[in-house]
Amino acid sequence: MSSATALEIPGYLAGTWDIDPAHTHVGFVVRHMVVTKVRGRFDDVRGEIVTAENPLDSTVDIAVDLQSVSTNNKQRDDHLRSPDFFEVETHPEMTYRATGARQVGEDFVLDGELTLKGVTKTVPLTFELNGFMSDPYGGTRTGFSGTAQINRKDFDVNFDGIQNGVTVVADKIDIHIEVEAVLRQDT
Repeated sequence: MSSATALEIPGYLAGTWDIDPAHTHVGFVVRHMVVTKVRGRFDDVRGEIVTAENPLDSTVDIAVDLQSVSTNNKQRDDHLRSPDFFEVETHPEMTYRATGARQVGEDFVLDGELTLKGVTKTVPLTFELNGFMSDPYGGTRTGFSGTAQINRKDFDVNFDGIQNGVTVVADKIDIHIEVEAVLRQDT
């Protein structure tokens, strides 16, 4: 996607950026038993961001190891890895690929394709560019914050645990992302 007018972003740098997994968070929130929310994260995230001369032409390619899911409860994490949810034996990773961005008012949106359990759907990700800066190691870093919402059943995550007439896990999943990436040095 491109725009007839390039955006003016202070400090903007075009280039290829490797996601720094130690400073990146991909998490989710889902309502449990109607009365509370459970939070989880994925500890193994990798990928790259290519910031184009026109920021709206930038691309994103992220892979998440579903085995790395963590909700601070081993029993629940093992259940999430099972065929009831992620089915990690058959589908070990979730990916998100975007080939451009668009501006909606003050917000920026990626219209990327999320693939989970072999199902690919377009999922808009609203994001904020947090800036660019030199790091103490001679590199350059950038950061992004993003949010999206999906219906888990759209991705064949169809667990229908019902206890005493109450749905155990809601269909709506909120996704929260904090990405820090390092500018790739030409070698």
